[in-house]
Amino acid sequence: MTGTTAPRKGGRWIERWEPEDETFWKETGERTARRNLLYSVLSEHIGFSIWSMWSVMVLFMGPRYGIDPAGKFFLIATATFVGALVRVPYTFAVARFGGRNWTVVSALLLLAPTVAALVVMEPGTSYATFVVVAALTGVGGGNFASSMTNINAFFPLRKKGWALGLNAGGGNIGVPVVQLAALLVIATAGADRPRLLLAAYLPLIVAAAVLALVRMDNLAPVRNDAGAVREAARDVHTWIMAFLYVGTFGSFIGYSFAFGLVLQTQFGRTPLQAASLTFIGPLLGSLVRPVGGALADRFGGARITLAGFVAMAAATGVVVLASVRESLPVFLIGFVALFALSGVGNGSTYKMIPGIFQAKALARGMSGEEAAAYGRRLSGAAMGLIGAVGALGGLAINLVFREAFASSGSGSAAFVTFLGFYAACCAVTWAVYLRRPARVPAGTAATEAKPQLTTV
Repeated sequence: MTGTTAPRKGGRWIERWEPEDETFWKETGERTARRNLLYSVLSEHIGFSIWSMWSVMVLFMGPRYGIDPAGKFFLIATATFVGALVRVPYTFAVARFGGRNWTVVSALLLLAPTVAALVVMEPGTSYATFVVVAALTGVGGGNFASSMTNINAFFPLRKKGWALGLNAGGGNIGVPVVQLAALLVIATAGADRPRLLLAAYLPLIVAAAVLALVRMDNLAPVRNDAGAVREAARDVHTWIMAFLYVGTFGSFIGYSFAFGLVLQTQFGRTPLQAASLTFIGPLLGSLVRPVGGALADRFGGARITLAGFVAMAAATGVVVLASVRESLPVFLIGFVALFALSGVGNGSTYKMIPGIFQAKALARGMSGEEAAAYGRRLSGAAMGLIGAVGALGGLAINLVFREAFASSGSGSAAFVTFLGFYAACCAVTWAVYLRRPARVPAGTAATEAKPQLTTV
């Protein structure tokens, strides 16, 4: 089991891949998987930066653009919505075209929204045009789904929490990086020079595509499997995890996109002042995501996820209090804590997904590589659906903010809504994955009965 590579249509393909075999993993698999992880992170990182570009473009849109806060929230929501939708086809593109091949294509697709924004970003452009260009940036959101599906296939179950957390966290850092870059442009060139930021990303996009072309691999054993998609869609755990992922990743991406605009609208910050604060939360949320995955590897994903939701509810309570009292320092403390906790939850929820499906395989009498292959097959299919629904949580957050500010000029009502949602996430996590029922359902407490797997 040497993992030999053979050329096929479309580029380099690895014909045999058995990461659960420890000999194969030590001799060949780990080195290859880590190399692919590195360049996957780079491409996904750029994708997140482009997807979240309008979270900072709205900071450049002063009075001359003639767009009110509700209109700006809608631009952000449009990018979020399209990014959620494209996650489903992006997930299945990995099996259709190969992980390396699709990474190249998906990176090059980022040129379209970047060039379009470069052309139209000036006062006098119609609002409808801005909406269309914001929608184009949604392709950056799809990169996450294809990257996570690809990396999920490369790593053994015992390493998935760490690998998926690192892959997602490295990608998520694209959000604070573009916000820091915007801060640099505003501080040095002024708030009327957004094209400088857009132009800087063009060579980075090309570099990500070229490096993926020459350094990544396709896995031949990964194939489109319509049966896996149908089976994952019928499984109740796919939709339960999608609900929980709304609470973790949906919170992260929704708050990331809205943070700067909330600071401007509710606390009267200037573009420079908002940009100087916006990046802090997304940066912490991205950095701790691998920590969430690693903690889930050790203690179980459900335990870490529940603890994360409880803490997110507490942090939201702090934000509500600060919003009512109009205390910016307390607001920042609570909001940044929300980002960090959502990052931990991001890592732990994605660790749960492959563990749930492997636990179902064990409950059906499978073992060894057969159970591992079943888990990879179903979890890969489920990730596209879960990721898409989770990203829609970011859309919901921006729409709730839009309604709250349009009706009252404050985000307090929005935060009360989010607090209720986190309470529901706590209840679902405990009831489905931690409560010990009298009869053990396949794929849930079956894992708790085998704690050495540390899957769920």
